[in-house]
Amino acid sequence: MIRMIGTPADPSSPPGASGAQSALGPVAYSLRRRLLAWLLVATAVIGVAALFDTWDEAVDTANEVSDRVLAGSALAIAERVIVSERGALEVDIPYVALEMLTSAAQDRVFYRVEGPPGHFITGYETLPSIERREGQTAAFGDALFRGEPIRIAALTRSASTGINSVPFVVTVAETTIARQQLAQALLVRSGLRLLLMIVGAAVIVWVAVSMSLQPLYRLSEAIAERSPDDLHPIRERVPSEVQGLVDTVNSFMVRLEGSLDALRHFTGNASHQLRTPLAIIRTQLALADRGADLAEARAAARKADEAVANAERILAQLLLMARIDASARQTAMQKLDLTALARAATADHVPGAADAGIDLGFEGEDGILVLVEPLLIGEMLKNLLGNALLYAGKGSEVTVRVERGDRAACLEVEDDGPGIPAEKRSTVLRRFERGATEKPVTVSGSGLGLPIVEEIARLHGARMELADGRAGKGLKVILRFPLAG
Repeated sequence: MIRMIGTPADPSSPPGASGAQSALGPVAYSLRRRLLAWLLVATAVIGVAALFDTWDEAVDTANEVSDRVLAGSALAIAERVIVSERGALEVDIPYVALEMLTSAAQDRVFYRVEGPPGHFITGYETLPSIERREGQTAAFGDALFRGEPIRIAALTRSASTGINSVPFVVTVAETTIARQQLAQALLVRSGLRLLLMIVGAAVIVWVAVSMSLQPLYRLSEAIAERSPDDLHPIRERVPSEVQGLVDTVNSFMVRLEGSLDALRHFTGNASHQLRTPLAIIRTQLALADRGADLAEARAAARKADEAVANAERILAQLLLMARIDASARQTAMQKLDLTALARAATADHVPGAADAGIDLGFEGEDGILVLVEPLLIGEMLKNLLGNALLYAGKGSEVTVRVERGDRAACLEVEDDGPGIPAEKRSTVLRRFERGATEKPVTVSGSGLGLPIVEEIARLHGARMELADGRAGKGLKVILRFPLAG
């Protein structure tokens, strides 16, 4: 009986959310939340970088706008600079030149007009100057004046006296409150647009992922509604990205169904095959208990012992068959000499063959390498020889032969016993089937010897054949193994 240990799923939980944490597995996580988190983190990083770039661009834009206004104001003042009759520079500051600098931010405006170096004309004498390159008529820069940051524009011009020209410089500055407010407004608006884009993308991702996960929810419901005995492949339609997982689950269920069938087959066969020996044992023990003398009791005990030995042999072969069913292709293959393996197995059976009155021999050439699993190939040889010795009969000959064939290693076990009719040979390869021989025999087997041999041969990629012995007498079992490279 298979017992499932765990906490039942809450019926109110969404499909597939049977438990966030289990003692037998890792903590579950939400794919939807993980995708959304990745999106938000990625967009947040990109958004911060974009905001830094937007701030630089906003400052540049605000400076450009402010510089144009400052340059226009300086130009309006420069056009009012004239040379008086005394040859000195005079200027009549136009109101419009300073009016264009006023703003809702209440920025303060400063100006200065100076003639040749060291000749101050009007304005704020302590207003900072900015460095101008040679040949440059207008220059812009930032400075501090009276403890406040200002933006300065300096315009170099000259006034004509009719004979010569007198150079002068007009400097206009204003505080940066309006520029900062403009840059901040551009940054806030860009940030709000970016935030709306992130929120919109998050909503779209949430909805898209939820809709995309619907096939998985249906798959979870289809599996949850199945009975424990239903191991048929899943037929739900799923996205191509999940199809590989579904195929893997289907493959696992096929293997699980095969394992369960093998388990049911083993238990059924075991109960069927052991029932007769156990019944014989109980009968003989009862006869021994009711025996009139010691001789009868000993005879009954001897028959009971033979039944125990038969049951032990049947159980060993059943366990070996179960092991073969479970091994599949997961056995640890090794490159070994088939001749050495067959010679050693033959030598182990010589005493038993002598007791049975059978002439057991071996023929073979060394150095025939095959890729095999040592324990399984040993069991195969044991079953081959045991089967031959069991059915060949007293006075028979059994020969084990190993030869190198065309791209294959050939193992033969041949006897000149009763043999098996050709029409019955397919029957003996089925489990628990014993083929009828041409002559009556007084031995009993479990019907697993040759099926075990065929199963082990199949695991090693070998082919098995049943043929007549020499002169059409007896049985020859032929196994052809691929040669190891």
